[in-house]
Amino acid sequence: MKLIVTDQAGVVHELEALEGWRAMEVIRDWGLNIKAECGGACSCATCHVYVDPNWADRLHPPTEEEENMLDSAADATEESRLSCQIIMTDELDGLELTLAPSAAKDEAAA
Repeated sequence: MKLIVTDQAGVVHELEALEGWRAMEVIRDWGLNIKAECGGACSCATCHVYVDPNWADRLHPPTEEEENMLDSAADATEESRLSCQIIMTDELDGLELTLAPSAAKDEAAA
């Protein structure tokens, strides 16, 4: 399955994803510019992404814990999600995400 990710520089990447993996793990393992400091524990907002509006209704709603973490991201929008909370499934094949500037581990790329 594919995960389509636009990085902070506007470059689109088509990543091979595995069912059951967190979108954050896929993005990180392909070497894109994402901090993902807590490793998927939903205790930071450093894997912040924007979900393409065409995909938003296909994701499970954010938990209160995720919403609280997103409140700490200065660049959060209605399309914001934490990529560690998006579990890849066949239904999400082709999911389109954009890395938020605040997720950049390389500040120069933000």
